[in-house]
Amino acid sequence: MKISIFGLGYVGAVSLACLARDGHEVIGVDIDAAKLDLIREGKTPVVEEGMVDLVREVAASGRVAVTTDVRQAVLDSDISLICVGTPSAPNGSQDQSAILRIAEDLGAAMQVKSAAHVFVFRSTLVPGTVEETLRPIIESHSGKQDGEGFHLCFQPEFLREGSSIRDYDKPPFTVV
Repeated sequence: MKISIFGLGYVGAVSLACLARDGHEVIGVDIDAAKLDLIREGKTPVVEEGMVDLVREVAASGRVAVTTDVRQAVLDSDISLICVGTPSAPNGSQDQSAILRIAEDLGAAMQVKSAAHVFVFRSTLVPGTVEETLRPIIESHSGKQDGEGFHLCFQPEFLREGSSIRDYDKPPFTVV
C-alpha cells in the first residue's frame, strides 16, 4: 500500500518507520526541511528506542520518500495519516492552526485527484473536530463529499515515548 504521513514529529516519524519496515511505500511530509534531511540521510528526527537502526534500515530500503509537497503526496498515495502537532495555546486551548492549514491543503489536493482517498487523523484533537471542523474544510476545498470522493476517520494515537515501536507492533487497543 502507498501511504503518506503528514507531520514527522514523534507519532509521524515512528509510524513512517514502522509502516515502511512492514513493506509499505511511505511518503513523509513535513514543513521542517531539517527533519526531511535527517530521514533522507537515514537518521531519526526523534529520540526513541530502536529508531536509529529502524530509520537507517527503511531509508536504505527505497520504500521511504520525504517531501514538503502535500499535493503530490496525496496524488501518489492511497491513504494518508495526519499526525501534525496540536499544541496548547497560551490560554490552555488547543492551537489548531496546523491541522486547519493541512485540511485546506488536503482538500485542494483532492480537487485534482480522481481516485478516492482515505484520510486518517491521528493528531490529538478535541472530540468532534474531524466531523464538525475538518470535514467541511476538506469538502469545500475539494468540491467533493466525505464518503464519495474521500473518506475520513480518526484513530487516536496510543504510542508511549520509550516504547512506541513496541506499542505500534502490539497496540493495547485500536479505536477507529
